[in-house]
Amino acid sequence: MNREKGKKQKDRPGQETIARIIEACLKENPCDVEVLYNEPMAKHCTFKTGGPADCLIRPSGEGSPSPPAFIAALLGAARAEGIEVFILGGGANILVSDSGVRGIVLDTGGLAGEEELRENMLRFRAGTSLDDAARIAAKKGLSGLEFLAGMPGSVGGAVWMNARCYGQEIAGVLTETEVIDYSVSPPSALRLPVNRQEFGYKRSPFQRRELFILSAAFQLSSGNTEDILARMDANRRDREEKGHYRFPSAGSVFKNNSDFGKPAGKIIDELGLRGLQIGGARIADWHGNFIINTGGAAAKDIRALTEEAASRVKEAAGLLLEPEILFIGDWGD
Repeated sequence: MNREKGKKQKDRPGQETIARIIEACLKENPCDVEVLYNEPMAKHCTFKTGGPADCLIRPSGEGSPSPPAFIAALLGAARAEGIEVFILGGGANILVSDSGVRGIVLDTGGLAGEEELRENMLRFRAGTSLDDAARIAAKKGLSGLEFLAGMPGSVGGAVWMNARCYGQEIAGVLTETEVIDYSVSPPSALRLPVNRQEFGYKRSPFQRRELFILSAAFQLSSGNTEDILARMDANRRDREEKGHYRFPSAGSVFKNNSDFGKPAGKIIDELGLRGLQIGGARIADWHGNFIINTGGAAAKDIRALTEEAASRVKEAAGLLLEPEILFIGDWGD
C-alpha cells in the first residue's frame, strides 16, 4: 500500500519526478510504503529541529520480509534521475539544515524486527531501535548488546557509525550485514562478512561505500536474563544521570581524540565554555561535549555553536576538534 501525505504541496523542483519514480518502482515491486512530501525533519531527529525533506519515504517490513526489491529499484531510479538520497536511521547523530533536505530521505524506521539464525546469533533489521535490540537479546538470554541500552538510534545507523559506549563497540559483536550496493546498476543485494580491520573509532567501511544496510547479524553469548537486564538498567540510569535525556540533543558533539590526552568534553570544560549559548542552542551546563536545544533552537544556532566551540579550542589549545554529528541537507555551503 502506498500511503501519500502532502501530495498537494509538491511544489519543489523534482518532486513530480520523485512521485513518478515511486509509482513506477511500486508497480514493479509492491510493498507497504508511506510517502510524505515537505515533511519536517524536526520530527525525525533527536535535536528536534531542521527544515523539510522534499520527500520522505518509509518502506515497512512489519509482519513480512523487509522490501529490498523496492528499495533497490528506488535507489537505482533516483541515481538515474540525478536525485540525491539520504538514508535516515534513528536520527540520533545528525543536524538537519533549516532549509531542509533536497531529494529523497529514505527512512529505515519501518524495517524493524529480528530472527534467530543459529545458536547465540541474532539478525536485526536496520530500523530496529537499539534499545529494542538489546531488550530482545536479553529476553532470549543472550549477552553482548547491553551497552546499547538507552542509546537512541537504530541498528543500521549504529553499524554505519560503529557505535561505541562503555568500552564496547558494534564491530565487536557484528558478524555479517545484508546490504544493497547502489554504486552499481542495477543495485544488487549482498551479504558481507565483517572484516574488523575495516572498523575503527566511530568508523566503518559503510561510510566509504554506497551501501544501504538492510540488516545486521550479531554473535552473542549465553547469559542469565536477569543479570543482562540489570546491566542494561544500570546503563540507562547512567545515561539519565549524565543528562542524555534532559533536552533534545545528539549526544556527544565532538569525537574524542586519544592524541589530545583527554576527552573533548574535558577540554571544553577547562575553557569554561559550559553554558555558552547562541540562539536556542547551548553547551550543556553539566557536560562540555553536549549541545542542547533549549527550546526553539534553529539548526543554524546549533551549527554556529559547534563551530564557535571548535574555534575557541583551536585558538586556546591548538587542538582541532572533529564533529561527531553529521550536517545534513541544504546548508548553502
